Amino acid sequence: MVSSLAVLLSTYNGERFLAEQLDSLLRQTRQDFIVVARDDGSSDGSRRLLEEYADRHPNRFHLLPKAQANIGACASFALLMQTALDRSAELGLESAYLMFCDQDDIWLEDKIERQMKLMGETEAGDSSLPVLVHSDLEVVSFENRHIAPSFARYQGLDVARNRFIEMAISNLVTGCTVLINESLARRALPISNEAIMHDWWLALTASAFGKVAYMEEPTIRYRQHDANTIGARQHTTVRLTRWSHWSRLIAGAANPHLLEVGRQASAFLHRYRDDLSGARRRGLQLCSLLRLRVGLLQRVVYRIARSRSG
Repeated sequence: MVSSLAVLLSTYNGERFLAEQLDSLLRQTRQDFIVVARDDGSSDGSRRLLEEYADRHPNRFHLLPKAQANIGACASFALLMQTALDRSAELGLESAYLMFCDQDDIWLEDKIERQMKLMGETEAGDSSLPVLVHSDLEVVSFENRHIAPSFARYQGLDVARNRFIEMAISNLVTGCTVLINESLARRALPISNEAIMHDWWLALTASAFGKVAYMEEPTIRYRQHDANTIGARQHTTVRLTRWSHWSRLIAGAANPHLLEVGRQASAFLHRYRDDLSGARRRGLQLCSLLRLRVGLLQRVVYRIARSRSG
């Protein structure tokens, strides 16, 4: 089977919802794709279920060897990316367009068709341009019941705030909606050990060296349950008094998430320093200060970075 697209699927103890997701892949209106799957050391029947689908659809599903240990979602998807590139001829990939698939969602039937169309429009004939395409999602419950029509609005995300410095301090890309081209994959690999998630690292790379295209319409039914790695939480506006604002600002404890943001920014700067513009280098140098374990300094740096991204 000759394909232009590989759907990368990493599973971990996802047997309960996995068949529904795999069936949604098989119902896609565009069928020129393969699934490259890896189970990350599950203790349930996820691996067995993948093997059953691979047996029934040997030209469609390609399953990596059984994992000896759990390495986590970021490293697992990075390994799948590298495998798709390294084994493209063996897998029958004419070109390596890559999509990322979580085990517990449900893809709308025209997801691949619509996102590949946007990819073509964004590349505009230049496949050497690193491109990332992502979309909104419909939020659904554990039982696949509708919760919200837009993940972005539900979370209170301003997806239009997608300049490089904004990408450096806040991830606006949901990995399970992402489609990338081979140029971006090769530019981003290897994913740094300091990357918070593969999708964030890819978004940074596309923002720095290519284009990020967003589709406002959802392409996925995004299931919420206790085992979500990230998940959706409804956005609420918190009003602070002047005293509570300053109390929070001078609090001594450093924010663990901002520490990770700072380490990721530092790693990205180290990797691509010579290829970045002066403004982007300075932005990453500022964001790198977030890794300092001084709560007050960290909060001041964050506010400065946010003001520069406005």
